[in-house]
Amino acid sequence: MGALSRRWFGFAREGLPRRFGLRFALAAAVCLAGPIRAETMEVQLLQLNDVYEIAPTPGADGGRGGLARVATLRQRLKARNPHTLTLLAGDALSPSALGTAKLNGEPLAGRQMVAVLNRMGLDLATFGNHEFDLSEAQYRERLRESKFQWLSSNVTDASGRPFPGVPSSRLMALEGKDGGRLRLGVLGVTLASNPATYVRYADPLEAARSEADRLRRQGADVVIGLTHLSLAEDQRLAAAVPAIDLILGGHEHENVQQWRLLSRAHRPGSCPDPGTPIFKADANAGTVYVLTLRYDTVRRCLHIGALLQPITGALPADPAVQAEVEQWQRQAFAGFRAEGFEPGAIVATTAVPLDGREASVRNGPTALTEAIAAAMLAAVEGAELAVFNAGAIRIDDVIPPGPIRQYDVIRVLPFGGQVVEVAITGDLLAKVLDQGRANRGSGGFLQTAGVTGDGQGGWRIAGQPLQPARTYRIAVSDFMMTGREQGLGLLGTANASIQRLGNRGEIRQQLIRYWGGGR
Repeated sequence: MGALSRRWFGFAREGLPRRFGLRFALAAAVCLAGPIRAETMEVQLLQLNDVYEIAPTPGADGGRGGLARVATLRQRLKARNPHTLTLLAGDALSPSALGTAKLNGEPLAGRQMVAVLNRMGLDLATFGNHEFDLSEAQYRERLRESKFQWLSSNVTDASGRPFPGVPSSRLMALEGKDGGRLRLGVLGVTLASNPATYVRYADPLEAARSEADRLRRQGADVVIGLTHLSLAEDQRLAAAVPAIDLILGGHEHENVQQWRLLSRAHRPGSCPDPGTPIFKADANAGTVYVLTLRYDTVRRCLHIGALLQPITGALPADPAVQAEVEQWQRQAFAGFRAEGFEPGAIVATTAVPLDGREASVRNGPTALTEAIAAAMLAAVEGAELAVFNAGAIRIDDVIPPGPIRQYDVIRVLPFGGQVVEVAITGDLLAKVLDQGRANRGSGGFLQTAGVTGDGQGGWRIAGQPLQPARTYRIAVSDFMMTGREQGLGLLGTANASIQRLGNRGEIRQQLIRYWGGGR
């Protein structure tokens, strides 16, 4: 077990730094309710969140992540303690490069992820916002295929009924070898950021409060909040719902460990109460959290030990799960080849990291966004600028220096789409660029080529001041032309200020061509 067996227990600090690959071993004690027998019960939790890749992502020493490696870790934990639960805090079915591959004419749409998680032995999952990228038919089919338990306290179908087989929470009674018992409750909540027509969201904080209270009334000794919320929302939840003992969260994509310290004084003989800790691991199983819960059935106290475990080549792949991964990779890669891609083919070599992290590309240009915009510009002869929405980039990772393969391009832009040649008036173009700037921090932030600010809130096109009365020829992504991007509805309507001149090639193929020197 190596580092897994080395823990220390004490009081934790709030606001610990996020740091990829760093192992934390911290603990706290929380006073709880519910007697049974004199025994300290121990439960291990293995937490994942925001997992889009079933295989390791590229990098040194075999890369990071890989669900076959996580399966090995899970087996080691269960060998140490049969009371081990594996939990996923949302975002697994989408967006995934493999999920866009077509099999018999239909996209996989998360089939590969459910199959691998089934094989790995996942126990519980709550929904992330991206689960609802799927069509309703695809989503319901993924639920039927799942051998693990989905749960949600605040997501129902559009009529307000729970989805089949999706309870609002789970209450488990775990028996100790000396007759002790721990009743463990798990609830799940999701942020309402994806307004799919077949889904209804209740307020996550109020739903969590209600469900935590219900679990306590049913006898839960410990309540876990399995959440897919922003960190700020998790912090509000921790402060507002003391019935939740710990929060296992997702959505951030970078590891987080925070403890909400309470101001009330410690009473002699009572359990110290440092509040509700929040844990989030790195996306794509780059890390996972291993949490050890020790519950004293006499003092009714909970001790929480936490370890952030990097998932690297140091963990061997479980053969059965690896075989499942490879089977789906073969099928997906065959689908990509049918669309004209060769996933393993090297496109180019980069000397610099290509940053596709959501926090980066939705707030400013990176070497990766500049390459995509330049490829679009090169695809439209005579274009003066190129514009695309940062939300098209889904890799949420950094491509390290070294070879770039076609599969990397698919990971970057899994939904593809056409580069569209458009004639647009300067007046409307200025409004589009202004809205893109206002969308900073979201998927509607616009990445460009041939555009700079003029230092006074205006714009320069190809080095010259934007002229409102002029007509510009531009390259734009076809998604933007639907008008569905935030604040850009005018692009999707019949408008004398804009004229669609034609498609100029699939955006991923244009990026491959650009990187390959075919400018």
